[in-house]
Amino acid sequence: MPQGSPRGTYLGVSESLSEKIRNGEITDALPSQSALVSEYSVSRSTIERALAALKAEGVIESVQGAGWYVSGSGDRRPLVEKVTDLLRADGVSVGDRFPTEKELCERFGASRTAVRSAIAQMEGQGFIGKGAVRGREVRALPAGRGTQTA
Repeated sequence: MPQGSPRGTYLGVSESLSEKIRNGEITDALPSQSALVSEYSVSRSTIERALAALKAEGVIESVQGAGWYVSGSGDRRPLVEKVTDLLRADGVSVGDRFPTEKELCERFGASRTAVRSAIAQMEGQGFIGKGAVRGREVRALPAGRGTQTA
C-alpha cells in the first residue's frame, strides 16, 4: 500500500479493492477482514472504513455470517447453512470426520470467527461434536430437504 495521509488510507484500500473487482481479480467473495489487514498492512478500522465506502458506492454488499461479496454475485446464504450442506452431501455418515476450521475457512473463504460461529451452532443443534480422538465428527444428519433461501 503506498504511503499516504492516515486520513485517506482507507480510500486507497477501497480504490485498490475496486480495481481488483473491475479487473476480475475478485469476482465473488472478498477476502476476510483479517486477510485484508495483512495484505494492506493497515488496521481493522481502516479496512472497515474501506469496505463501508465500497458498500455505499454499491460495489459490494455484506451478508451477516457470510462475509462481503461483489454486488450481484455469490451464494448469500449464511455460512452455517453452507456448512450444514456438507452434512447433506452424498456419502456422509454419522461418525465421519468433520472438516477442520482451517479446511472450512479455505473452502468457503470465510474468517475463522465466522467458521467457529457456524460450528458452534451446528454443535448446539447436535449435528457435530468432539471426536473420540481429535477434531470433530458428524453426530447426526440434518433432514434431507432442500436448502431454504430467503
